[in-house]
Amino acid sequence: MAENMTFLPKKELLTLEELDRLCSTFIRLGVEKLRITGGEPLVRRDIMKFFQKMSRHLDSGALKELTLTTNGSQLERFAGDLYAAGVRRVNVSLDTLDDQKFADVTRWGRLTQVLRGIDAAQAAGLRVKLNAVALKGFNEPELFQMTEWCASRDMDLTWIEVMPMGDLGNEDRLDQYWSLKDLRRQLAERYTLTDLTERTGGPARYVRIEETGQKIGFITPLTHNFCESCNRVRLTCTGELFMCLGQEDRADLRAPLRASEDDALLEQAIRDAITLKPKGHDFDYSRQTVAGQMTRHMSHTGG
Repeated sequence: MAENMTFLPKKELLTLEELDRLCSTFIRLGVEKLRITGGEPLVRRDIMKFFQKMSRHLDSGALKELTLTTNGSQLERFAGDLYAAGVRRVNVSLDTLDDQKFADVTRWGRLTQVLRGIDAAQAAGLRVKLNAVALKGFNEPELFQMTEWCASRDMDLTWIEVMPMGDLGNEDRLDQYWSLKDLRRQLAERYTLTDLTERTGGPARYVRIEETGQKIGFITPLTHNFCESCNRVRLTCTGELFMCLGQEDRADLRAPLRASEDDALLEQAIRDAITLKPKGHDFDYSRQTVAGQMTRHMSHTGG
C-alpha cells in the first residue's frame, strides 16, 4: 500500500453477511473454489464467522475448496479455527527470510511472528505454500536458501513476477523486475527440474525439483502470458468484480446485491460480467518501459 492511505467509509464495504450472500450466489452458479485474500483477511473483525458460515458449502459438496492467502501475521492465532472451518491449505506471502529485509519491505513486520504462524498452521494440519515476489537485487541472493528452507518444511514455493500495478513507483518496479526465465535457469543449474502438467485454473506453471520432491510454481505475467487457462475472477470488499487483474474492466455487484433481497438481479449481473472476461492482459516490460500498467493499486483489489 501507499505510505499514507485513505480508507473507505464503512458503509461502502460489504458486510460479512453480504459477502456470504455474494459468495453463496457464485457457488450456486457453479464456482467450486473460493480463496479469501486481503490485504490481510484475518485482521477483519469476526472473520472466522465468515469462514464458519462458508463451511456449509463444503459440507454440502457444492464447494470443493475453501482456501486463504495471508501474510501469516495472524496464523498463530487462527490456524486451528481455520482447519475446523474446513480450510486445508493456505498460501503465505513471504518475500524474504532475512529479518531486516522483511522489516524494510513490510514497513512493520516481524519475521518471527510469521514463522510462528507457519509453525502453527502446519501443526493444525494445514498445507502451507509460500508465495514470493521475485525482486531483482532484493531476494535474488536468497533463491536457493528459500528453496531449501521450504523443502526442509515440506512446503511448495511459488515465485511471482512483479507487476506494474499502481500509479506511483512503476519506475522502481522496472528496476525490481527479475524475469522468472532467469530464476528458473538458476534453479536448473543446481537442481533437476521436471515440468508438471498440473493446472489449477490459475496463472501458475509448476515444476518438481527431483532432489527435494517439492513443487515450484512460476507466475509469469510478463515473460509468459498465462491468460488462456485462467478461469479466475476477483471480488473486492466493496462488491467490485474484476474479471482480470491486468485490465480496468469491472462490474458493480454491490448495487444489485443491495437493490433486492431476491438474488435474480445479482445472478444476472454476475452472468453479464463473466461474459466480459477478457482474453488477456497487456503487461509488458520488454522495451525497458512499463507498458500496460494499471493505475489501480494492488491494494485496491487485494493480494
